[in-house]
Amino acid sequence: MPNTATLATLSDSDRMSDPNWWRQAAVYQIYPRSFSDSNGDGIGDIKGITARVPYLKELGIDAVWLSPFYPSALADGGYDVDDYRDVDPKLGTLADFDEMAGALHQAGIKLIADIVPNHSSNRHEWFTEALASPKGSAARDRYIFRDGKGPNGEFPPSDWDSVFGGPAWERITEPDGTPGQWYMHIFAKEQPDLNWSNREVRDDFLRTLRFWSDRGVDGFRVDVAHALTKDLTEPLLSKLELSAANTGVDGFDDGTHPFWDRDEVHEIYTEWREVFNEYNPPRTAVAEAWVHATRRARYASPEGLGQAFNFDLLQADFDAEEFHEIITRNLAEAAATGASSTWVFSNHDVVRHATRYGLPQFSKDKTRAHAKGQDGKDWLLAGGPQEELDVELGERRARAASLLMLALPGSAYLYQGEELGLQEVADIPDAERQDPTYFRNKGVEVGRDGCRVPLPWNVEGTSFGFGDGGAHLPQPDWFAKYAVEAEDGTEGSTLELYRKALKLRRELQAGEELTWIPTANSKVLHFSRPGGWQSVTNFGDLAVELPAGTVLVSSAPLEDGKLAANSTAWLR
Repeated sequence: MPNTATLATLSDSDRMSDPNWWRQAAVYQIYPRSFSDSNGDGIGDIKGITARVPYLKELGIDAVWLSPFYPSALADGGYDVDDYRDVDPKLGTLADFDEMAGALHQAGIKLIADIVPNHSSNRHEWFTEALASPKGSAARDRYIFRDGKGPNGEFPPSDWDSVFGGPAWERITEPDGTPGQWYMHIFAKEQPDLNWSNREVRDDFLRTLRFWSDRGVDGFRVDVAHALTKDLTEPLLSKLELSAANTGVDGFDDGTHPFWDRDEVHEIYTEWREVFNEYNPPRTAVAEAWVHATRRARYASPEGLGQAFNFDLLQADFDAEEFHEIITRNLAEAAATGASSTWVFSNHDVVRHATRYGLPQFSKDKTRAHAKGQDGKDWLLAGGPQEELDVELGERRARAASLLMLALPGSAYLYQGEELGLQEVADIPDAERQDPTYFRNKGVEVGRDGCRVPLPWNVEGTSFGFGDGGAHLPQPDWFAKYAVEAEDGTEGSTLELYRKALKLRRELQAGEELTWIPTANSKVLHFSRPGGWQSVTNFGDLAVELPAGTVLVSSAPLEDGKLAANSTAWLR
């Protein structure tokens, strides 16, 4: 990023050609099936996104991250991919994709595609071929097949559990009709894991990266980036043995787990980086890697993917001390590795932060499980009782947290609807749920459908303007309050707060430094950025004095010139 220019002084074309655009980008995640429906079938689509490009431009984002749009049976919300180089017919065509990419680029907005390399779907042509081929065939070697245990192979190769519940192995029927081998699936059984020791698998993904890069994709979000390589040397460790060997603070921290965060995975990303660097500007990537903090930097190295998500703020309490520690640590990591930090509070997998922050929080000397950012699950399991949710407090804290995040150096990742202050939809009828985590873990998980309900664009209509028909997940009546139409131009609305903050971010963001300014109040975080602008966040319950300066934007109205409780202000 140029040292003498802010993002606002660059033209759209200059920003589009800047090789460092991603370092401080505001990235907006779109879950395509729930964003905008152009043909009234109840499912969001590519043309729907294209029609909303003016909205995205006015919002002021730098890039769109598109969750999977590939052909899929939706066993896991599109993360079960049938064909990596096509568009799901329910969402559109490749021509529609090209039109969307062109419209985004014309608006000065980059395009990041979600790529899912750990597993395909069980409908992928490779897996179909594997099922029709004999044991030991080249077709089966693209996946992870093993003989079962027991006299007749009737038991799985190990007792490992999948992330979505149940065993991590599924037995197949051989072409001759007899019970056969087992294949590995870390996630749903419809998502067989690929064998990344196979050169054909590696080469095919290089072709996929070039396919989308040639169509104008500027970067990739890499799903489950830490799981591709595996060591399945016999004998396979049991769950008990894995647990006994798991001595790291946040899990294995030495690269020895059989399938999580192995060192060899970085050989793959070195090859990917060579492909990215074939383009001008180079294609970017960000890893979804749930790994020990000490191992995150390898995914974010310039020789690898370049960036890695950190979910530390997402998992934190709304607490000044915890925020300070997380921000300081992650900025130090970024400085040491040459990467840039990533910040996020909501996405397609977690309870929306406007809702999380309105739930009762547990004190730090009690279990932390329910206070963590990915939680709110017990509340959902209870049916989302409104008496336990302080909507006003949640919205106020969410606005404060988001404004603080947008002031930080590094990339800010926003999830569709958070710019409206949208709440989690808790009371979806069981018969209308779609998430496999609900069906595989009934009584333990409600699933992620509540953050994936289609967006409200208008205050009225069968789907609040999402489309001319209904919506594939039910929208509650209270969505009208959060509709774009209701917030557009409304002073004090969350949408207008985001628009103003994102505009200011471009004008003021220069350099990647942050200086903490000591405060007498432990509930207040205060830091400055280059150019003389400052961010002040009051995590407490009482209004506090603001330092001298002109207030540029505040997440809540000032109280007699003081910063209100649970709010953030930028000043200069």
